[in-house]
Amino acid sequence: MAYVRPVSKTTWYLKDPNYAIHMLNEMTSLFVGLYALLLLWGIGAVASGPDAYGAFLKTLTGPGMLTLLWVTTLVIFYHAIAWFKVTPKAMPIQKGEEFVPGGVIAGAHYIVWILFSLVVLFLAGVF
Repeated sequence: MAYVRPVSKTTWYLKDPNYAIHMLNEMTSLFVGLYALLLLWGIGAVASGPDAYGAFLKTLTGPGMLTLLWVTTLVIFYHAIAWFKVTPKAMPIQKGEEFVPGGVIAGAHYIVWILFSLVVLFLAGVF
C-alpha cells in the first residue's frame, strides 16, 4: 500500500509563502469579476432609461460604494501587476536562437497598459 501524505483541504496554501502569494493573486480575480458585474449593471441601467441610470449613479456615490470601488481599483492594479510579472514565463518570445528578456516582455505590457489608459482618459475628457 502506497503512502499518501495528508493534506489540509482548506489551509494547505498557508504553509508556504509562495503558495499564499499565488492564492492571493488568484483571489484578486474575484474583484475583477465584481467590477465586470458592476459594469453590466451600469449598462443595464443605461438601457433602462435616464431615471434608472440616475439611480445607478446615485448608488455609486454612497460612501460604502466609493470605498468598495477604491479597494476594487487597488486590487485590480495588484492583479494586473502580478500577471504582468508572470507574462514572460507564460509567453516566452524567441527571437532566433535567443529568448527576449523577461523585462522587455513585461515592460511592453506596462507601456501598452499606460497607452490604453491615456486613450481612455482622453476619451473621457480628462485632458
